[in-house]
Amino acid sequence: GKDLVEVYISADFRMTVREVFENALEGKGAANFEFPLYTKDKRRVEVLLNATPRMDTSGRVVGVVGVGQDITERKEIEIEKARVAQELQTFIETANAPIFGVDSQGLVNEWN
Repeated sequence: GKDLVEVYISADFRMTVREVFENALEGKGAANFEFPLYTKDKRRVEVLLNATPRMDTSGRVVGVVGVGQDITERKEIEIEKARVAQELQTFIETANAPIFGVDSQGLVNEWN
């Protein structure tokens, strides 16, 4: 087989991902670890990983079970949402006319 970390993980995440797998081999699993992974066809995919020690019948660690979830679309949406929020904040701060927000009690909670 191929070395997962060396082949499929970008250089800037290799050390951290390797540490997650080494910890799992020492019996310490990791939950909800995010990192980019490169597919066989070289596409970048954002992954949410859970790495759990794999035990034999005597309880000895013999490997790692890694379960990854593709969160690429979610990450792209988060980035776009942050960009739009920043754009709107800039618009409000630089507008030549007063822009204000009012909450459900009629209190001003935003003003440029």
